[in-house]
Amino acid sequence: MTINKVPPLLPLPAKSKKEINTISKYFKKPTVDNSAHGTNVNLGKSYAQASKTLASTSEVLKIKEMFPSLNAQKIDQVNNIVNGSTNPKPHIRMTTKGPSRKQVIIPMGGDNVISFMKNLSLHVANLNRTLRNSKSEVLVDYIQSENSGIMVITNKVTLQSDLSIIDNYVKSSNNINSLQVEEPRLPKSKSYLKIIGIPFFPHANSQEKLSSNDIETILKQNHIFNNISLASKPRVIKVSPKSDMAIVWIDIWDVQSGANAKMLINRCFNVRNYIATIRGANMNPGIPQCKNCWKWGHSTFSCRIQGAKCIKYNGPHKSEHHCKFGWCCKANAKTNPPRLETKKGEPCPHSFKYSNC
Repeated sequence: MTINKVPPLLPLPAKSKKEINTISKYFKKPTVDNSAHGTNVNLGKSYAQASKTLASTSEVLKIKEMFPSLNAQKIDQVNNIVNGSTNPKPHIRMTTKGPSRKQVIIPMGGDNVISFMKNLSLHVANLNRTLRNSKSEVLVDYIQSENSGIMVITNKVTLQSDLSIIDNYVKSSNNINSLQVEEPRLPKSKSYLKIIGIPFFPHANSQEKLSSNDIETILKQNHIFNNISLASKPRVIKVSPKSDMAIVWIDIWDVQSGANAKMLINRCFNVRNYIATIRGANMNPGIPQCKNCWKWGHSTFSCRIQGAKCIKYNGPHKSEHHCKFGWCCKANAKTNPPRLETKKGEPCPHSFKYSNC
């Protein structure tokens, strides 16, 4: 009896590392999570998810067989086209991150700022004593001057009762004109929105264009804008040169989470016989300018120079001390004609080309 031996199978060609990595990309081992007793095994996927994964893996392998020269990225693109899946829409960043709310802004006149800034350490001590007497947890760290007033930096976010205490103290301070001191407020963020569906010529039988004042009147008359404050004038543009419709861009004061903007987005209201819709818009805060060196591109708090510079002629002193240290405001008999000294309390009468212009 003869036995016919089956010839051995020919060895399969070895796969390259690139092909192994391409295929192994779609086979991920389930994660095993052993608990403290070592009995629970969590595969991390439900039966529905596992069946979808197997179906997508078989489709990927079919694509690889049909197009063996494609890499993993191209196979993903083909698979997405076959399944009809598209990339998600880009997220609109419509709210700027304002400064910290651990500070209080008090707008006031320039004379009040100069008077109040003379005894800052005394004001900080008196404010902290007043806040502690009222059993408040807020304390004042320091006070600094701004272009339009002063800023009180605190250790916590102030409540309405704390704002009233700070307001009463500032208005009752010596040499302070209380009529030129506005109500203190917390800093806010800014959200950017746009309104579509508004006619560019809102008045019937008239070619009068839609203006910012018209938009402000419309917003005041609508109840959905009752608790909304505009940060700037509305801006009106045409949708296209030959269109009769307009797009209105509005900036509103908001919190960092954008709660006010989220409340308004996709809401509709009537403008005459038209229906206007509110949409979110990409934020456009502009380029910051440093108030220390007066250069563009960075804020005052991130300025790296050691001292301060004058805005008028870039001298090594603060702008409010220009008349005291600036050479143009000092008397000089050797110039032709002789230069007189600028009188105390008067602004500098000389003109300069600013360093960043």
